[in-house]
Amino acid sequence: MSGAERLRTVAVIPARGGSQGVPGKNLRRVGGLPLVARAVRACRAATRVDLVVVTTDDDAIAAAAVDAGARVVRRPPALAGHTATSESALLHALDALGFEPTTLLFVQCTSPFLDPADLDAGVALVADGHADSAFSAVETYEFLWRARPDDGAVRTVAGVNHDAAVRPRRQDREPDWRETGGFYVMDVAGFRAAGHRFFGRTAAVAVPEATALEIDSPAELAMAEALAPLVDAAADEPVRVDAVVTDFDGVHTDDAALVDAAGHEAVRVSRADGMGVAALRAAGVPVLIVSKERNRVVSARGAKLGVEVLQGVDDKVAALTGWLAEHGLDPARVAYLGNDVNDLGPLGMVGWPVAVSDARPEVRAVARLVLRRPGGHGAVRELCDRVLAARALPT
Repeated sequence: MSGAERLRTVAVIPARGGSQGVPGKNLRRVGGLPLVARAVRACRAATRVDLVVVTTDDDAIAAAAVDAGARVVRRPPALAGHTATSESALLHALDALGFEPTTLLFVQCTSPFLDPADLDAGVALVADGHADSAFSAVETYEFLWRARPDDGAVRTVAGVNHDAAVRPRRQDREPDWRETGGFYVMDVAGFRAAGHRFFGRTAAVAVPEATALEIDSPAELAMAEALAPLVDAAADEPVRVDAVVTDFDGVHTDDAALVDAAGHEAVRVSRADGMGVAALRAAGVPVLIVSKERNRVVSARGAKLGVEVLQGVDDKVAALTGWLAEHGLDPARVAYLGNDVNDLGPLGMVGWPVAVSDARPEVRAVARLVLRRPGGHGAVRELCDRVLAARALPT
């Protein structure tokens, strides 16, 4: 069997550069990752997807897609305008593959919380012959109404999916299905014949309503950013890193200080954090504290933990770059834990940008992982535990 013959199910992710509602939408970050990368990651984690393809007209999107592990098909301008249909982009991508898959999974970047298990469920319905096409949907028992086409100043409404005179209980009703826009699955031959995504026996793939969010506006993007820490934490993605770097104030501390009459400062730290750092050191994982402030409490805490400290650092990116080079570490396999805007630089240069739960919104927005605990209250220990747990898993 040739390599092409083994690629029976192909996921295609259309991601054009232009966006009217949210400029640059497909590269906007949710949970620290561009939306296009989140879509690629979900598809790659699905066990029934053999190849992931991103079709785009944009160089930056193409680079992000390749970094996430996708193959890129460059879309011509005629198929990249806001009036171009998704179907036209899908057909172009299929023609560019060089082989014909049997099943097509169409995934949209605008749904940031796709579950690979749901993708597999949809593919199974079509690939195993139970349906010709399928789409992600949530069950709804809501009573829907539609405005009547009258000319009055106040438009009256009529029931759509119910008899207004009869109000049965939820448990006595069959659900309707609301299309989420997250993904669609199609038999390729049937799709080519029909020219659209709904044909033949069409099935709905139930997905959780709590994460069935589609981003078409800045408000929905903000909602996704707020949800990401909860959804991504629930997924418990293994934090596979070779080193951990942290800020000090607001990370090892609660960002408060006690100052006596002589001007001496004292801070509150967590003993649990100390245990976590000790466990990392015992596992051979280097730990570094980088602080903008130069203070004896930072030195004292670093000495107590037995870790390297760089303090009085104005340029954290330069300091971290030098430390990584000195230790021969790949930035992609390093975690940086921060809380404030002066951490944005180093957060952007590592593979695992991490934020404490009470970090600034700007920091949480770029974080790949937002911890459950705040600074000074076990956040460092939480990250240490995640790193150690990942090292115990098979690679």
